[in-house]
Amino acid sequence: MSGRLTTHVLDLSRGIPATGLTLQLWKLTDGMSKLLCEEVTNSDGRLDAPLLEGNEMEAGCYELLFMVGDYYRRADTKASVDTQREMSFFLEQIPIRFHIESSMQHYHVPLLVAPGGYSTYRGS
Repeated sequence: MSGRLTTHVLDLSRGIPATGLTLQLWKLTDGMSKLLCEEVTNSDGRLDAPLLEGNEMEAGCYELLFMVGDYYRRADTKASVDTQREMSFFLEQIPIRFHIESSMQHYHVPLLVAPGGYSTYRGS
C-alpha cells in the first residue's frame, strides 16, 4: 500500500464546496521549484484523483498554490459588485508549504477559504 496526497476546498463565505478553483502542486528542492501539476476542483471541491500517489509519492517539501482570486472573481455571489471586487483582490493566491515525511502515509491538505481569510490543517 502506498500513500497519497489529496486536498479539499470549502468556500466558507457561501457555505459550499469551492467548485472550479484552480490549484498547482510544486515540489521544492534546493531552492528550486518544479511544477508537478495544475488541477481544477470538481463540484465537491475535491480533485477526481490524488495529486500524488504510488511512485510519485516522495518525501520532501511541497507547495500547494490555490488561485482564490480567480475563483472569487468568477463566483456568483450575492455581494455588491464593489464589495466583491474589494474582497476578491485581497487574497489572490494562497500558498501552503508542507513536508511529506513518509511515502506510505495519506497527506490531506484541506483549505477553508473566504474572501478575507483562510484556514488549513493536516486532515485525514
